[in-house]
Amino acid sequence: MTAVLETAAVEGHLPGTTGYRRVVVALFAAGVATFALLYSTQAILPELAAQFGVSTAESTLSVSLTTLGLGVALLVAGPLSDVVGRTRLIHLSLTVSAVVAAACALAPGWPALMVLRLLQGVTLAGLPAVATAYLREELHPSTHARAAGLYVGGTALGGMAGRLLTGGVAQAAGWRWALAAAAVLGLLCALTVRVLLPASRRFVAAPAGVRALLRGSLRALSDRGLLALYGIGGCSMGALVAVFNTLGFRLAGAPFHLGLGAAGLMFLVYPVGSFSSAVFGRLADAHGRRTVTPLGCLLAVAGVLATLPSSLPVVVAGLALFTAGFFAVHGVASGWVPARAYAGGASTGQAASLYLFTYYLGSSVFGSLAGRAWTDAGWSGVVALAVLLLAATGALTLLLRRTPALTK
Repeated sequence: MTAVLETAAVEGHLPGTTGYRRVVVALFAAGVATFALLYSTQAILPELAAQFGVSTAESTLSVSLTTLGLGVALLVAGPLSDVVGRTRLIHLSLTVSAVVAAACALAPGWPALMVLRLLQGVTLAGLPAVATAYLREELHPSTHARAAGLYVGGTALGGMAGRLLTGGVAQAAGWRWALAAAAVLGLLCALTVRVLLPASRRFVAAPAGVRALLRGSLRALSDRGLLALYGIGGCSMGALVAVFNTLGFRLAGAPFHLGLGAAGLMFLVYPVGSFSSAVFGRLADAHGRRTVTPLGCLLAVAGVLATLPSSLPVVVAGLALFTAGFFAVHGVASGWVPARAYAGGASTGQAASLYLFTYYLGSSVFGSLAGRAWTDAGWSGVVALAVLLLAATGALTLLLRRTPALTK
């Protein structure tokens, strides 16, 4: 028994062990909290636009400012985690984020809400900055891709839960109670993570100082494989947020005429993303990341094109396929980044932060651009934007197939 425990400490938790289950469940809950709070306003954008008298494009700032704050904060949170540790930053991030979420529900006006949503992005940065690096350090190497897929599955369910919760509560009691409900969900998840998440056993603090930071950043920015993965994150996330930011406006108009609660049910397609990220993680472990990532792009393109007809069942099916494709790509790419960074001698925390910086930069830029595409060209304009971004994602996945692998 002692030998088994010593081996686990050296190689990381294996599937079937208590430690592995605690890590996976805790990070699943953390993903739920982070993405429920991050996208808590997305399902109620029409309500916010009506209540505050702002345009469609202006209402999307409640999402874009949050993802922008998150993206910028990641550039600090990732390197910081290399020095102070992973679990400490995760706990702090989740707790403070729940408090800020409660403050959003009490915002006295639109400017105050925007400031708080920007702050929300900053406080949420602690988890995504370190999650994949923590998984790489604490789990057995044979489980990395599937564990990253399970974590991304938690983020998918979190995004769905936040949108369904706020959409339903807003229709029944208004936007303030909707955001308060999201804050309660975030607090419950933070408590779950506090109880379950094992402390880091294999974390080795990086040297502190500007020189060490610059050296790690240079390596994370000089590898063309990592640069391609950063681009994949930004383009694919831009496509996802472009579609879902404007979906509520499309469903509220002709020929659908759905209310907030009914339109929010469209986010029930997110469990398909959880399933696909887990499945593609296993496929990546078995057949290689280079092989399976382009398939996710094809699924996403087929799905977004299927949303063009004015038939609700067809739109739902298209959204499900699009969501499956996106989370397949993101689940594989997000786990690929720390693995390649480690093999190339770059800081895994900084590489993961750079990936997520471009990921959320894409969300902020293209999420807001989607509002203008909707205003100027309707749903066909949004679909065209998403297809263009997915085409760029596909081109980068093909580039990675020709990029030499790194081993360590």
